[in-house]
Amino acid sequence: MDVRRLALMVAAVVSLAPAGCSAASPSSGSSGTTTAEYQRAYQIGLDAYVYGLPLLVTDATYQTMTSVDVSQGAYGPPNQFNNARSANSSGSTAVVAPGATSLSSIAWLDLRAEPQVLHVPKVTGHYFVLAFVDPYTENPVNLGTASGTPPGDYVVTDPSQSGVTIPAGTRRLAVDYSRIWIIGSTQLLGPHDVATVDAIQDGYTLTPLSKYGSGYQPPVPANPRTTVTKHAPATGPRFFDELGQQLALFPPPSTDSAALAQFATVGIGPGRTPSTDATLSGDTVRGLTDAVAAGPATVQQDTQSLYAAGFSTHAGYLLGGFGTYGTNYAERAVISQIGLGAFVAHQAVYAMAWSDSAKKPLSGSSAYRLHLAAPPPTAEGWSLTVYDLKGALVQNSLDRYAFTNLSTLTKNADGSVDLYLQATQPTSTTQAANWLPTPAGQGFEVTWRLFAPTPSAIPGILGGAGWQPPAIGLVN
Repeated sequence: MDVRRLALMVAAVVSLAPAGCSAASPSSGSSGTTTAEYQRAYQIGLDAYVYGLPLLVTDATYQTMTSVDVSQGAYGPPNQFNNARSANSSGSTAVVAPGATSLSSIAWLDLRAEPQVLHVPKVTGHYFVLAFVDPYTENPVNLGTASGTPPGDYVVTDPSQSGVTIPAGTRRLAVDYSRIWIIGSTQLLGPHDVATVDAIQDGYTLTPLSKYGSGYQPPVPANPRTTVTKHAPATGPRFFDELGQQLALFPPPSTDSAALAQFATVGIGPGRTPSTDATLSGDTVRGLTDAVAAGPATVQQDTQSLYAAGFSTHAGYLLGGFGTYGTNYAERAVISQIGLGAFVAHQAVYAMAWSDSAKKPLSGSSAYRLHLAAPPPTAEGWSLTVYDLKGALVQNSLDRYAFTNLSTLTKNADGSVDLYLQATQPTSTTQAANWLPTPAGQGFEVTWRLFAPTPSAIPGILGGAGWQPPAIGLVN
């Protein structure tokens, strides 16, 4: 996944306009065929690749993170919280582009056996979120301070459990799928705050409904698996076999019916395995095989187009609140590669950049200045983080990975702030205080996170009005 993400970022900044040629128009198939049957399977296969990529990436993430059966930071078995007990650093690899200003609490719900009871503790002095992400990367539920969630016990049920009686004093929380990824995040006020946040994390618990009220503790295996096994989506026509499995496990919403009907004409659908389907012609199978091979380039082009479309409007950033996509399958696929698990806009707005305001790729060989006229108006703060092109925090001697609304920054006479991004520490004391390290001689990305922006705080931010990220310019 890291290599694919690097290619996406490079594609986004090499040209900030849609490519002149399309991966959807092959000159020949893998065996030289250009029959109409092959071409049709190829085009439909590309559409199915873009549609299905988020499901398969999410499943690969699930398989990887639950490949150990004792908690190891963010990794661990389903139906329990697995907590990162120290702040993310350059060695944090559980997720791409990790936050540097909070501690993560990860849980994968598997509701097939029975509902799970989620306990939300009373949290004071820190903002937090327990975001629910479904197999299609939609973010339908966010518990936490931005949502005004009351503390207590929430019985999480899937559609097959709608008739289950819940205990008195609990609240039902119905979800659409039997697998839900809970991405928890609790604000870290500084290094001194780790023990306090660890205690808050201990309050996030999951209990099988049948064990509720019994003092349940997750079982500890006698011979635990402790080696993480990395998973990735299949290649070739087996990609569509895995997609068929995921569609069968997690039925798509009715709004996808038109797309699914089209996919079915070339053997793609719930429970179907095109790689072994004897009813499909050789040309159809070859078209599907080549579509999977061309799929990453198609997503690269979509990333490039999405970035270019808002470049001028958003001061050189890809800006938005994601986490809900409807039938915009291209955007969903792009975000699954550059920000898997993104939250909806009322919870977080993201602004990401891989080039400067002159449309040149960001490089650790250059020095940049960002002029922040005023802090972003949010209910729960903001952060600015630098990552390398693999989505990792940048190793540096200061262990400084982000600035936030809590950072002590040197201000200009008018109250504005100039932030400096470069590989080496500035010689100016003032600039050094406002310096975020970048990777020496390498490309990098910049990500703003605005926590709990509301229409009253940032009117029309998704349409380009209100607050805009500061442009990234070279230091003169």
